[in-house]
Amino acid sequence: MRKINDIPAAPVYSNTIVYVGQAINQALVNQLQDEGYNCLQYTDAFKAYVYLLAEVYANAPLPYAILCQEDLKEEEAYTFIANLARCHRLRTVPSILLLDKNEGANKRKAKLAGADDFYTGPVSHEDLLERLEFLHATRDERLEQTDAQQDFPHLRISLGKRLFDILFSGILLILLSPILLVIALAIRLESPGPIFYISKRVGTGYRIFNFYKFRSMRPDADKELEKVIHLNQYQSQNGGLAFVKIDNDPRVTRLGRFLRNSSLDELPQLFNVLLGDMSIVGNRPLPLYEAEKITRDLWSKRFLAPAGITGLWQVTKRGRKEMSTEERIELDMQYADECSLWYDFKIMAQTVPALLQKESV
Repeated sequence: MRKINDIPAAPVYSNTIVYVGQAINQALVNQLQDEGYNCLQYTDAFKAYVYLLAEVYANAPLPYAILCQEDLKEEEAYTFIANLARCHRLRTVPSILLLDKNEGANKRKAKLAGADDFYTGPVSHEDLLERLEFLHATRDERLEQTDAQQDFPHLRISLGKRLFDILFSGILLILLSPILLVIALAIRLESPGPIFYISKRVGTGYRIFNFYKFRSMRPDADKELEKVIHLNQYQSQNGGLAFVKIDNDPRVTRLGRFLRNSSLDELPQLFNVLLGDMSIVGNRPLPLYEAEKITRDLWSKRFLAPAGITGLWQVTKRGRKEMSTEERIELDMQYADECSLWYDFKIMAQTVPALLQKESV
């Protein structure tokens, strides 16, 4: 599995400038494009971050620069810049914050977030490009300085844990292969559509991968989410939603309900474990629409732990209807702090009793 902290010896850059903001300076964009740069514009910082990580994992050329306006809600601009530093390859890309006001507090926050530079007020594209050229020329010196000043978190996946995941998932796939074939045949006979449900998930270190489950819903279920979202089990104290689990979801097929209640729909995730996308034990990998709600520095620590099939919240609070988003995130962050192979064994020992426990709905 490629680690998010891997950095190539010689980064290659494209002529792309990623520009994130609510009210993007279109005149500046036009001037940059007239100079031969391709400007990708995003009003959503998380979607921009997902794009950048996807480019990193595809070994694509890095953008020439990343511009971010301060006008994103809830100081998300500073969080976006700080999250760029979690990936060493993205740290080689000059990042510039465009501040709304020339205030000392904002400048200090920009520096603390890790921005390579910041501008206030109108921005001249000539000055901006001259500054970017300088930042590229001094890249190695700049990175040495930031490495000395910051202690970047490392992803919590040990060699012992990875070896255990490979051995355990491989043995289970061999032993359970007859059951997997029977389930696949039953799904195909019950309803039209694919046997597997494949979705993009955000796992360890914000890594995006294809997540496999046996299909338990009608083929068009994703398009009907808005119709049933009012039944969501997880409610945030601040009124927002991070996790989605629908009570008595009408989109679930009859066979799918059995697969879910018995957790047999999760078995294809053993392939994710074997491929290195996930571990047997860890924090659940999240769909993009859930992960984009968890970008605050306080909560993003959950993504430093391995993504897993089973985890702490599943064995301690499985089926609690009153469980809040905040409670589940707290458990995820607790696992990120305490995860170890021995801790995983304790969670695995509690997984089977938790699966047999009836949910309180």
